[in-house]
Parts: sequence; structure tokens; C-alpha cells
Amino acid sequence: MDAFTYRGESGARELGADGLALRAVADSVGTPFYCYSSSALEARYGAFAAALSPARARICFAVKANDNLAVIRTLARLGAGADVVSGGEMLAALKAGVAPANIVFSGIGKTAAEMAAALDARIGQFNVESEPELERLAEVAAARNQRASIALRINPDIDAGTHEKIATGRKRDKFGVPYDEASALYARAAAHASLQIVGIAMHIGSQLTRLDPFEAAFERAAKLVETLRREGRAITRLDLGGGLGIPYHNELPPSLEAYGALITRIEKRLGIEITVEPGRWLVGPAGVLIARVIYVKHNGEKTFVIVDAAMNDLIRPTLYGAHHRILPLREAAADAPLETVDVVGPVCESGDVLAFGRPLPKLEAGDLIALMDAGAYGAVMSSAYNGRPPAPEVMLKDGRHAVVRPRLTIDALLARDVLPAWLG
Repeated sequence: MDAFTYRGESGARELGADGLALRAVADSVGTPFYCYSSSALEARYGAFAAALSPARARICFAVKANDNLAVIRTLARLGAGADVVSGGEMLAALKAGVAPANIVFSGIGKTAAEMAAALDARIGQFNVESEPELERLAEVAAARNQRASIALRINPDIDAGTHEKIATGRKRDKFGVPYDEASALYARAAAHASLQIVGIAMHIGSQLTRLDPFEAAFERAAKLVETLRREGRAITRLDLGGGLGIPYHNELPPSLEAYGALITRIEKRLGIEITVEPGRWLVGPAGVLIARVIYVKHNGEKTFVIVDAAMNDLIRPTLYGAHHRILPLREAAADAPLETVDVVGPVCESGDVLAFGRPLPKLEAGDLIALMDAGAYGAVMSSAYNGRPPAPEVMLKDGRHAVVRPRLTIDALLARDVLPAWLG
């Protein structure tokens, strides 16, 4: 299912996808840029949907992974809904063509204005994460003479064994309602005519590479559904979140088949509507970040490959110590010697390192490289730090490319600021 592969004549093979060489796109668009493969998005969604088809699960793409409208629309046309965590993400999903009924609004800090907008849009479900949020939503819905469909997001106190900064299901994490408080909070919800209880939700973290945390969390969810039903609650939906990991380096995530079988067992046991919210799994391997080498700098025992992409474009290595495979766009010979280098960007921070101690074929100024598996939490987390416009985004389809988020000019960046009258 790897869309980005080398193709062409032996000795001059170039990295490409969807019938296009990435070098040709780089010549047209300039570097750095993000590139998304339509065929990869379609294939990955198809595989995910097939694995979950016995459970008849609704798939809601986690927009936080990649908020490009072209990406969201590609998935929406395949049948995906959207999991959003802000009013801005909700509007992006709607603009991209996601049906309002297939939008789930998650997140711990929904404002009254966001709630009102979501109610007016007639979204399908609010995942409520605290008692204060429950009361606020009841007030907003009552004031608008509307009824909000809600699921309580439960914190199952499960350690998913993922990176500290992307774990969400432990008691000490900020997300969700404590498991043992769920029954009382559902009783409070039932007292509000403006709230319609439809289910429970959970999400224990991102980039999970073992099945057992899912099993433990889903079992706790199933038992809670059974308990609430005995208490007379009409629990018809179970939102199991996302989190299935991808192999950035040496990880061996659970197979789609095993993951789908687990969800199917839960669905058959409870006779319940299932929602899942994949993000990274759908879009991570469908995107790459293309950069050009500016200089190769030898500094004592260190060799630095300085490229025109930086931490403002891809912050994951700096923020998480994340590993992204790096491939030269021109395939190196099988017997080409490797050089251990740090791949770094131009940002004035020692943390601006895209790869530490990476063995790579010898690179020179002007060479092009691809940072692989960059379709999730890449462009969406970018910034204009150091006065650097974020990398543009490009989508490929059947031998064509389109710029789906243009590169901002420096003038456009500066135009965001307004000088006060006393500095005029």
C-alpha cells in the first residue's frame, strides 16, 4: 500500500506517486512542499472500511491529523464523516462536504459560541468531556430551543503505552470523565430536556502499536454500556476513538484485520452503533515532505545536511523525537556508501533537527529528499516561525498535480499585522 515508490530506468529511478515523478512537481512548485497521494488516501480508506465492514462501523476522519480541504473531501467522497475538536475544524469539514450528521465534535474546551454553531449546523454528536461542559451545552441548546445529541467521553484509566505527549486515556490526562463518575453524570444529563443521551465515547491515545490497550479499553467501555443499560439509559452508540499506529521506523502495529475483529466482537456483543475516528492511519503514509539540500556542512566529527524544510514545517521530530524515513528522490545505487549525518533546517534553534545520526547516501547541495509518512500532524502543525512561510501543499491524482494550499508570500505574512495609530 506504499504509493511513493521508485520508478523508471535502472540507474536513474526517481521517487514518484500517482503517475508523477516528485522531481517534476518540485520543479513546478518549488521546495519545500507537502505532497499527498490521492491513490494512497483511497486505498487506505478502502482497506480500513473493509476491515471494519463486519461491524458496520461509521468512520469519522480525525481532522486534527490533516485539515487540508482536499484531503477531507477525498475521504468524504469515499464515505468518511469527521471527528472535529474546534469550530474551525467543523467549518472545514462542512466546507469539504462532510454531512453534518456524520460530524462528531470532541475536545475538552468547547466554547458556547462553538456549541451554538454546531447546533445550528445540526451535527450528529457532541462528545462531552466534563460536568461543566455538560451544563453549558444544556444551557446553549435550551436557549436555542434545540436538543443536542451527546455521548460522554469516558476516561478508562488505560495506559496505551504510547508517547507521553499523545497519551489521552490515563486518569492523570486532561481528557474525559472519570470512569466511576459516568453513571452519576448520565443521571444529570437525563434531567435536561435539551440533551439527548445517545452513547459513550473514549479515545486512549495516538500511535498505538499494540492491540492489548485497545482490548482493555473496549472491554471497560462494553461493561459500562451494559451497566448504563441496566440503569435504564438508552445507549445506542459507542464511539471508540482512533489511535491505530503506523510503522514510521521499526514499529509493528496491529493488523487491520485483528483491529477490525476486535471491534466486530464488541459490536455483536452489544448490538450497538460503532464509530471509529482514525486520523494518522488514513493519512500519514499518504503524504511526504519534499525538501532541497542547501549546504552540506562538516563540523569536526559531525556532518550536517542543511535543507530548506525546518521545524516550522514539520515539528514532530523536535516535539516528539519522531522518526521519519528519509529517501533521496534519485534512487541511490544498491552498493552506494552511506554517510551518517544530521539532517537539519535553517531555523535558529538547536532543536531544528529533522533527523539525528541518520545513515544516508552521500548528499550534495541541490539534491532533493523526501521525508516519508508526513501526511499526519505535518502541515497541520506548521507555523511561520523565523519569518518562514509554511510549506505549501500539493495533491496528486492520475498523473496530475494541484496546489491545494498555496505558499504564502512574505508580504502576505506581514500583512497579518496592523500597526497601532501611535506607531503610524
